[in-house]
Amino acid sequence: MTDREPDFLSTLRLEDTGASTRETVLTGTSHWSPNGRVFGGQVLAQCVVAAQATIEDRVIHSVHGYFLRPGDTSVPITFGVERIHDGRSFAARRTQAYQNGVPIFSMIASFQTPDEGVEHQEEFPADVPAPETLPSAAEVLSGIDHPVARAWAERSVDLRHVEGPVFASVQGERVPRQAVWFRVNGALPEDPALHRAVLAYASDLSILEPIMRRHGVAWGTPGVKSASLDHAMWWHRDGRADDWILYTQESPSAQGGRGLAFGRMFSRDGRLLATVAQEGMLRIPR
Repeated sequence: MTDREPDFLSTLRLEDTGASTRETVLTGTSHWSPNGRVFGGQVLAQCVVAAQATIEDRVIHSVHGYFLRPGDTSVPITFGVERIHDGRSFAARRTQAYQNGVPIFSMIASFQTPDEGVEHQEEFPADVPAPETLPSAAEVLSGIDHPVARAWAERSVDLRHVEGPVFASVQGERVPRQAVWFRVNGALPEDPALHRAVLAYASDLSILEPIMRRHGVAWGTPGVKSASLDHAMWWHRDGRADDWILYTQESPSAQGGRGLAFGRMFSRDGRLLATVAQEGMLRIPR
């Protein structure tokens, strides 16, 4: 871990470009990617930040969104935030991300005034190896001379697979579940809302991999095509994205060129921070 700012953090600094009676408009940029497509987790996190910019004294607790079109990293993204509900305890915002006049992502987010209530959580998994005992993506990919491998190795989120990675080949058992440790490499400000947005960014990095692992499909499998279709996330407790987080993932079903996956994020001391659900497209050449 370094004190250098994560490379994607600048994309979460959105510029307020105006407001109307219906919506607030902000703009943002994208970080580079080898295929020129906007990373889904980035636009998700940006929409979280955009919606949060219209809220005071409430914290985000859930989002439901759809990835509508591929984004282009060379084109700025415009975010329109509509205030669709402001109640005594809860508020809701609809955020649309646009490029070239058409939406690429659409999301509704809900915010809540901090409150007290009953509390329980899923238990932290037993017998999970510490992240320090596992190789980083940079170490696994260091010998592969390919732009995608270099991009994955150099990204600002340190991702470490408990069962072995699925970059070039599938390591470990072919089962529809896995766990990864992750943390942001770099210093993050002391802002709980930003850490929640960064968790949204990281939630899209590996959530489809349980589907791939079950069928022995690696990211490097020739001809494989994948894309996030929809995404839901619930934040339960605050946590730091620049400290180690265990992300457990499982897929109950895959069919029709689509697969469904669920994930849970735990802090290293065992607190359940967030729950994730995503359906994605996964097409494998025959």
